[in-house]
Amino acid sequence: MRIIHQDAKRGIIELFPETLDDLWHLSHLIEPNDLVSSRTTRRIQDTTGERLRSDRGIKKTFFMGIRVESINFHKYTGKLRAKGVIEKGPEDLVSLGSHHTLDLKLENPVKIKKEKWSRWHRKRIKEAIDASKIPRALVVVIEDDNADMGILRQYGVEYYGPIIGGVSGKRVVQKNRQQVINNFYDEIINTITKFEGIEGIVIAGPGFGKNDFYQVISQKYPDLANISRLESTGAGGRSGIHEVLQKGILEEMATEGRIAQEIRMMSRVLEEIGKTSNLVTYGKNEVKTAAEAGAIEQLLVIDELLREEDVEKIMDITENLGGKVMVLSSEHDGGKQLNALGGLAALLRYALK
Repeated sequence: MRIIHQDAKRGIIELFPETLDDLWHLSHLIEPNDLVSSRTTRRIQDTTGERLRSDRGIKKTFFMGIRVESINFHKYTGKLRAKGVIEKGPEDLVSLGSHHTLDLKLENPVKIKKEKWSRWHRKRIKEAIDASKIPRALVVVIEDDNADMGILRQYGVEYYGPIIGGVSGKRVVQKNRQQVINNFYDEIINTITKFEGIEGIVIAGPGFGKNDFYQVISQKYPDLANISRLESTGAGGRSGIHEVLQKGILEEMATEGRIAQEIRMMSRVLEEIGKTSNLVTYGKNEVKTAAEAGAIEQLLVIDELLREEDVEKIMDITENLGGKVMVLSSEHDGGKQLNALGGLAALLRYALK
C-alpha cells in the first residue's frame, strides 16, 4: 500500500493498493457514507439510433465517485466491491443519483473522503504500508503422500492442496515406487515455485516425509532450502499448518507473523477462560467495564466491529489507560473463536471482583 495524496482539511486520503492484503485493509477502511472515487471502465452504447445490432459500443475509462452503502471483499476472487449512489462522474456517461457497484482493483488508485479519520483508520494504513515491506511465508505440511500448503496473508491463511502423491504403503510392493515419490515431490516443488515473493518456508509434518522432501530440495534446489526450516507437528493437513502458527515459528524467521501472533493471543484468552480465571473477560459490556476501570492489559477486537463507535471508544480508553489493543482478522481460526465470544475479549492486569 502507498499513500498518493492527503488532504487533511477535506478529509481525503488517496491510496494505491498493491497486494491482495491491501484490498483487505481497504475493505475495513471504507465505511458506509464515505465518498469513494476510483477509475472505472464502462462500455458506452451509441445513442444516435444508428447503432448496428452487432455493435457492442466502445469502452471509456473515467473516474467515478460513489457514496458508499456497503463494501464486500471476496478473498477467493480477489475482488473488492463498493456499492452506493453515484455522486461524481462525467454526466454524459453516468447517471448521478443512480446506484452503482464500483470495483476497486490492484494498482488502481482509490480516493477516500471521510467526515472523520480516526487514529485506528490511520493505524491500519500504517500497518498496510509496513506490511508491504515484510516478506510472505509459506507453510508446507507433508504426511505420507499428502501435502497441504498455507500462505500467510494478513487476513488469514490461504490454503492450497492437498497434493496427493499416490504412494503405496511400505509393505505394498509398488513398481517404480521411488519414481512415484519423486513425482510427488516434484509436484510440491512446482506448486511452491508458482508463488511470488516467498522468503520463508516452514516444511512440517508428523513423520519422516518432511525430512526426505527437505533432503531433495537441498540437493536440487538449494535456493529453496536456504529459506526453509524443518518443524515437527503432531498432525498433518490444515491442523498441522495451524500447529505451526501456534508455535510462533514464523516470527522467529522474521517473516509475516501477525496472524500467528493473533492466534497465539487468542489461545491465551481461551486458556484463561478454560481455567475459569478472573483475569479474563469478554463481551461488549463486560469489556467496557474493565476498560473504564483501567484493568485491561491486552484488548482483542474482531475487525468486523471496528466500524462501531462504542467499540472505538473502548479501544481509545484502553490505550489511554496503558493497555494494548490487537485487532484480529475474522478470516482465521483465532478470529472465528473471538467472534464466538462476541467479538471483544480482554486479558486483565487484576481481577475486578
